[in-house]
Amino acid sequence: MDHIVTVQDAVTAFADWIEPTDAELDAIELEMPVIMAEVDLLDAQIITLDRTPSELDTQRIRRTRRRLLTARRTLANRAGSGEVA
Repeated sequence: MDHIVTVQDAVTAFADWIEPTDAELDAIELEMPVIMAEVDLLDAQIITLDRTPSELDTQRIRRTRRRLLTARRTLANRAGSGEVA
């Protein structure tokens, strides 16, 4: 029996365009506070999926939501003012 395999990974694994550019890495670094705040919010929400949220859970979700909004506002203000890190 012959196995059919794809060679695309072998062909494109060393292509220059596969790696992120310096500009893309800078953009990711600039957005990292927002990304981390979103992860924290998801973590807080996942905790409550299989149970009724307690008062502590509700406070944790509210706190992480505020942290996310603050990070998004900061990022938007930087983008709006043209500031680069």
